[in-house]
Amino acid sequence: MKKRLSVLFYLGFILSLPSIAQEKINWMTFEEASLATQNSPKMILVDVYTDWCGWCKKMDKETFTDEDVIAYVNENFYAVKLHAEREEQKFTFKGKEYSEASMAKTMRVTSYPNFVIMDATMENITQLPGFRQPKPFIEGLEGIVKRFTK
Repeated sequence: MKKRLSVLFYLGFILSLPSIAQEKINWMTFEEASLATQNSPKMILVDVYTDWCGWCKKMDKETFTDEDVIAYVNENFYAVKLHAEREEQKFTFKGKEYSEASMAKTMRVTSYPNFVIMDATMENITQLPGFRQPKPFIEGLEGIVKRFTK
């Protein structure tokens, strides 16, 4: 009897693992966010990063894994990862062709990490440059959302 209960408990635990797994930010490509905001308008958060940027990696590891950050970003933004040095993939935006690198230049990003905030019409509103801990990151985003969605 004890063995059966142990097996059932273990099986229940294993089956519940996906629900225990931490949520993640729903990262999109620039094209996916552009299409999504046409169907359901929302602000866009563009994480402009590079592979060599230590602060970018720290942001991914510490801030973008925080459950409050994940919930806030997923609720209020379409989140985009944009590699500031990648030239290979091309996409069309507002009638022009861009690579991720040329889009970062167009957005006037000169330091990393940098978070470009766009409104639902895909117009740049502001930038939040530099590494941020979870709480200050959410506070910065909240201020922008309040200021631009009234």
